[in-house]
Amino acid sequence: MELSSKLTLEMLGKPFLLEKRIELLHAIQKYGSISKAAKAVPMSYKSAWEAVDMMNSLSPEPIVARETGGKDGGGTTITAYGLQLLKNYAVLKEEHTRFLTRLSELTDIQSGAFKTIGRLAMQISARNQIQAEVVSVESQNVNAKIHLKLKSGQKFVSVITKEAVEDLHIEENQTVIAIFKSSAVLLFNLRDEKCEENGIEGIVNKIEKDAENAKVQVNIGNHDTIVSVMPVNSLEEMELNEGSSVKVIIKANDIMIGK
Repeated sequence: MELSSKLTLEMLGKPFLLEKRIELLHAIQKYGSISKAAKAVPMSYKSAWEAVDMMNSLSPEPIVARETGGKDGGGTTITAYGLQLLKNYAVLKEEHTRFLTRLSELTDIQSGAFKTIGRLAMQISARNQIQAEVVSVESQNVNAKIHLKLKSGQKFVSVITKEAVEDLHIEENQTVIAIFKSSAVLLFNLRDEKCEENGIEGIVNKIEKDAENAKVQVNIGNHDTIVSVMPVNSLEEMELNEGSSVKVIIKANDIMIGK
């Protein structure tokens, strides 16, 4: 038995983006016509216009625009704002589907067994949780090397057990979350050539200190940041300041994978 659910986004307490409306918007983008889009979905022409009017009235910016004139007599287009909404909805839909798949794996509604369903709502204390794409999976006898690529294009490796790879169904081109503690993050000056494994380059953009420890936030590109916690004296020895270029090192065994 599988679980299913429609994804609906509300605005001002009213349904805003529903799966049927998303289909309509894609059809408008394809055909440039409300009437043709309504037939493709399908829905009545009246229902299509009512859906478009409702979305436009609830949205802070127009989603659908009607053009008049021109050699073809005008048409209907999706605005730049509307196109971005379609992209954002696709991301949410993917996560929604992934959640339902995982929920189905943990649930046996016929027997009433719900296994460890509480894990879906679990939060973890590890400060660093970075989105990455799986480039390749290299299986060994017991462990597996997961080659990952950040949004910035920089690459690094995580080593987890083969059993974990199978349990999480980790495959190439998937998006996963790399998880590691701030205490496992080492920082080196770029001029230090001895640090090669899992080296990610970045720029220090924030430093917070107390009497003993310093929390260093490093921008690694494309709005991703990594946090390292180190003794204050180590920070001073490296002469790190905000704006300093650094290399971030995380041992492969210290990087967990989440989906």
